[in-house]
Amino acid sequence: MKIIKRNGAEVAFDITKILNAIRKANNEVSEANRLSEAQIGLIADRVTALAGDLNRAVSVEEIQDFVENQIMDQKAFAVARKYITYRYSRMLARKSNTTDDQILTLIECNNEEVKQENSNKNPTVNSVQRDYMAGEVSKDLTRRILLPPDIVAAHDEGLIHFHDADYFAQHMHNCDLVNLEDMLQNGTVISGTFIEKPHSFSTACNIATQIIAQVASNQYGGQSISLTHLAPFVDISRQKIRSDVAEELANVGVTDGAKIDEIAEKRLRDEIRKGIQTIQYQVVTLLTTNGQAPFVTVFMYLGEARNERERDDLAMIIEETLNQRIRGVKNESGVWVTPAFPKLIYVLEEDNVREGTKYFYLTELAARCTAKRMVPDYISEKKMLEYKIDKNGEGHCYTCMGCRSFLTPYVDENGKPKYYGRFNQGVVTINLVDVALSSHGDEAEFWRIFDERLDICYRALLYRHNRLKGTLSDAAPILWQYGALARLKKGEKIDKLLYGGYSTISLGYAGLYECTKYMTGKSHTDEAAKPFALAVMQHMNDKCKEWKAKHNIDFSLYGTPLESTTYKFAKCLQQRFGVIPGVTDKNYITNSYHVHVTEPIDAFTKLKFESEFQQLSPGGAISYVEVPNMQDNIPAVIAVMQYIYDNIMYAELNTKSDYCQVCGYDGEIGIVEEDGKLLWECPHCHNRDQNKMNVARRTCGYIGTQFWNQGRTQEIKDRVLHL
Repeated sequence: MKIIKRNGAEVAFDITKILNAIRKANNEVSEANRLSEAQIGLIADRVTALAGDLNRAVSVEEIQDFVENQIMDQKAFAVARKYITYRYSRMLARKSNTTDDQILTLIECNNEEVKQENSNKNPTVNSVQRDYMAGEVSKDLTRRILLPPDIVAAHDEGLIHFHDADYFAQHMHNCDLVNLEDMLQNGTVISGTFIEKPHSFSTACNIATQIIAQVASNQYGGQSISLTHLAPFVDISRQKIRSDVAEELANVGVTDGAKIDEIAEKRLRDEIRKGIQTIQYQVVTLLTTNGQAPFVTVFMYLGEARNERERDDLAMIIEETLNQRIRGVKNESGVWVTPAFPKLIYVLEEDNVREGTKYFYLTELAARCTAKRMVPDYISEKKMLEYKIDKNGEGHCYTCMGCRSFLTPYVDENGKPKYYGRFNQGVVTINLVDVALSSHGDEAEFWRIFDERLDICYRALLYRHNRLKGTLSDAAPILWQYGALARLKKGEKIDKLLYGGYSTISLGYAGLYECTKYMTGKSHTDEAAKPFALAVMQHMNDKCKEWKAKHNIDFSLYGTPLESTTYKFAKCLQQRFGVIPGVTDKNYITNSYHVHVTEPIDAFTKLKFESEFQQLSPGGAISYVEVPNMQDNIPAVIAVMQYIYDNIMYAELNTKSDYCQVCGYDGEIGIVEEDGKLLWECPHCHNRDQNKMNVARRTCGYIGTQFWNQGRTQEIKDRVLHL
């Protein structure tokens, strides 16, 4: 017997679907009004017989009519009401599906929320529109089919945020550390073409950019690569160039080895310059399938080098990378401006952090780069080796994935630490402010509600995990078959990479400041309130540990980098609880554990305070200090960097880097309010046309350049300086 589905497809009749539907309705009523299992089986059998008597394919609606009538025949009126109500609600959902309207507003560029959703996407561009259109379909499928109603409701009410629902329908993960070393040393395949190990540094850089683009088109988060994986190709180029120079000079009778080395090193430097330029310009100009430049982080860590020669070659690459970023890229008017990507991370270590150390010149260069272009961000090797301890008792230093998502320490079956080739499965964020407000200040009630909300997050995270489970390596060959993340066989499932700590899945959190403020009446920087804030953090860590033990999945606590969600959460809180001074009176809530942007605090005190919370956020976190124009005060920048090295694992300095295309002003573009709306305005010529200015701001760990929603704009406006 065949059934005709609503989309016209014909499928085999399945009696279990009838049984399950009746049982769901049955479970919704009191025990006294429930059908017995025998009655349920009888109803299903009768429906099967009635459908069979028609001698034709039966529609879903006809089957449902039969079910309703048979439940009524059993005098189970309460069950019938539940079944009818559910059926009616599904019908209304289908009829009121607004996906078409959403897509049309995207095409016509009159959907304000979407236009301000991502500060690095321009919604007027066709490729971005195409990605958003596909995203609307994915979100619709996610809401109607892939997630249960209570999780969808919790997301809609702002109790949680189910991140990246616009990609959830596909079997895609969040972010990763690309195993560039494996792909370059052992070859890879791009678009069906085998790419051999490169024979020069410039070729390696070119291949790296192609890998970056391919990876970005097969996942939706950030990716990171290490310059260390390019360093071995410097000496390959050196030997080749030296051989060529020796041959050229021999032809004119010159055999002086010192002269050969001098010319060869000069040409090598030129090749390094061109190679790094390829990476910078390719990343900036590439458009991936989601309509934006690849969200890529470039890691600069001398400690990864395998020998002194490789370390010195890596230092040359880092030097060139910093010099080119200081210069910037030209905008359409030919003016040098700050690009959003690639994001740079520089590791502070014993060989570079103090004056007089071998590589301190690189740290000075990094400081100048930060002062002018807002990057690099800084990882303290010292603190990371303390925090990231594997099961062998050894500490490790490695890059985050994208803006702040960190893997947890992992040792492979050979007892070797492994980071490159690993990834994050996805994120669900809990709104801590809503937990506090829902408790009405009762601490016992707070912890009870907290556990309820964490359970919703836990179940939502399992939906993320199970969506990836069963994915075939063929879904993204560059990731799963050709080395970016693994070397699986064609047709092999990725499941083994989802367990045992190989990949992580993230419980995000937001609004710790407002949560603490409401429950204690004080900022979490106050010694009286700080223990409560730390207890909240510890409780989330304990839950992750509990879930990990239960499922062998690496749940990890993650300081969510809210962008559009900070505005959504704030609006939901105001709708549910009204305006509460100091808690819901802003159009944003605070990212993760951060000190509130309006709170006066000096840079060093802020970093020291937040270091305690960062340690309790092992799945990812970053701290920052807001600073004025520091280009004429590089020693102060270095002082902050040295403090980071001694006190906190991962931090950044937020500077400003703007340009007005109308008058040429290159100072800070300000924010003004008109008719209740915040607008960007040049303080020199009062230009407010966003198409005629370049504004770069640190949004939530990464740089944004396409402007932001009103909530995030207010947060940027409210920031106080810490230095």
